[in-house]
Amino acid sequence: MLFDVTRSELAGVFGEDRIATLPATAFPPSAADTEGARLLRTVGVPTGTLWLREPDEDTGRLPLVQDVVDAEDFEDAPEDAGEWPVIGWLLNAHLALDPGSGRVHAFDADEETVQALHTDVSSLVQVTLRFQRLLEEFTFSGDDADEEADFERLDREVERVRQETSGVDPLPFQDDETVWSVVGDEIAAGQRFKGDSPGARSLYG
Repeated sequence: MLFDVTRSELAGVFGEDRIATLPATAFPPSAADTEGARLLRTVGVPTGTLWLREPDEDTGRLPLVQDVVDAEDFEDAPEDAGEWPVIGWLLNAHLALDPGSGRVHAFDADEETVQALHTDVSSLVQVTLRFQRLLEEFTFSGDDADEEADFERLDREVERVRQETSGVDPLPFQDDETVWSVVGDEIAAGQRFKGDSPGARSLYG
């Protein structure tokens, strides 16, 4: 694992009811015993920004890439990509786990592009944790005169996530077009604060 992520860390921040997991039976045999599947089963990810796929009600299995997109439309897709399980959804991209390499790939059906998004699932959990925590804990001053300074501070926090992640796994923020880069830009612009978070109350009243 690139990052040391634990269930207790996630539960300590978000509470048990905000953590989504996938059962071992949801994965095809080729992926069931992988480190990525184990992390999604035992550690999970916080909900809010990234959503895990629900296994099929009848089969109990996750859909495969070939079930949700036409893999042949993706020029850069590896030959066996159609057999990978789709583990989640982020922005407009299906996230799929490559059982062989352990990497998480993002399939954008609208753009017909595929990109390696994470070197392993621990990286996916780490980035989701850090952005979701920022969304729930960041506070604006509430003073219009300080608004510019508030957003500069928010931008620095987003940039810290980018830099500290890229020092270990360069894939999530390898360019400005990755889904995580877009999410980071949206957070920095104040677009993703929801519910009763301190940021949302300051922004929306």
